[in-house]
This record gives sequence, C-alpha cells and structure tokens, in this order.
Amino acid sequence: MKMGRKITGGKYHKLRKRKSYENRNNAHVSVLGETKTKKVRTMGGNIKMALLRTNEANLSIAPGKIQKSKIINVVETPQNRFFSRENKLMQGAIIETEKGKAKITNRPSQDGHVNAVLVK
Repeated sequence: MKMGRKITGGKYHKLRKRKSYENRNNAHVSVLGETKTKKVRTMGGNIKMALLRTNEANLSIAPGKIQKSKIINVVETPQNRFFSRENKLMQGAIIETEKGKAKITNRPSQDGHVNAVLVK
C-alpha cells in the first residue's frame, strides 16, 4: 500500500498542526566581508545577534589578553572543504589574520562576533 494509508485505503490524518515555535528558522551563515548583523527573536522574547558578515576577529593572544585583528582569508574549515572556498566563518575554521593563523572558538552566526585563538 502507499505510504500514509490504512490497509483499507483510508487516509491517516494529523492530530494537530505544527506550532509556530516548532517551525525551523533559516540558518544564518557568517561570511567574510563588511560587518553586518541582524537581530533574531528567540523563545521568551530574548534577542540573538546573528552575524551575517564581518572582517574583524577578537584574538586571544595570551591568557587574559585579547586584541582585535583584521581577517584576511579563511584557510581551512573542518566541516566541509568547500566552505573555506566561500569564506564562511564557523566554529573550528582556521582563519588568516594580521597576527597569524587563528582558530575560531565560538559560533559567530549566533554570537554576533568572532572569537579566535592563535594557532602555532
């Protein structure tokens, strides 16, 4: 028998519709470029800052010492090698900055900024 049908041929009907909070939101992927953010409403009326584009990173140079640096290029992305070609900024990506290579430690598309640690 076809999917979604009873043995007798009758249809199965849903018990209820999907609630608005069960709907999926579009994924915001951060890309290298001029800084641009967007406010996203979350549950409880809270607000997340979705980072759409940026060219700056907060680099952790030494314990307790943070410095802002310009992002030049995305070198490598462990999730998918094609993401680095599109200059997508995501957690775990290795970026090239003015100070050297760095690894992104946060989720930029949900935090509103890029945090990174220098890689030796």
